[in-house]
Amino acid sequence: MLYTPDRKELFARICGYFERANFNIVEAKVHTTRHGYALDTFLVMGHGKTAHYRDMIGLIESELASELVSDTPLGAVSRGRISRRVRHFPVTPAVDIRPDDKNVYFVLSVVASDRPGLLFGIARVLARYNVNLHTAKINTLGDRAEDVFLVTGESLSNQRVVLMLEQDLLEEMHV
Repeated sequence: MLYTPDRKELFARICGYFERANFNIVEAKVHTTRHGYALDTFLVMGHGKTAHYRDMIGLIESELASELVSDTPLGAVSRGRISRRVRHFPVTPAVDIRPDDKNVYFVLSVVASDRPGLLFGIARVLARYNVNLHTAKINTLGDRAEDVFLVTGESLSNQRVVLMLEQDLLEEMHV
């Protein structure tokens, strides 16, 4: 769980940290408060045998805290190993961006085959388009990722830019 002042690229930085640390984000709930703070929870799974969980928690707390205040450019998405099921039975990627009922936010829904770095790649694309994340519901169901984001951004008012954003997201999610 994180509670920190919201800032540009925050979600991408968090996802990038977990990817580099070899943790898979299985579920996440992201909220931005009215006072400009991010309240985020992540359910992550590590790979292979690791140190005692208390040692890992301490390491995550210190390394992630450093990442959250960093101003270094976002790193590249590493393309990890894709499972056999995903290679043989891929999920056709889908992206849907539409205004919410009150025309205050946009609802971004994505469906894709889960793979290492997927969420970080999506977060990088959103950061590149200066899309602000207000809430997110991240679900991984086996090899299928179904994520819903509540977003804002000046670029979303331009239909041409929205089409480019959708295309870039589809390219990022392609196996």
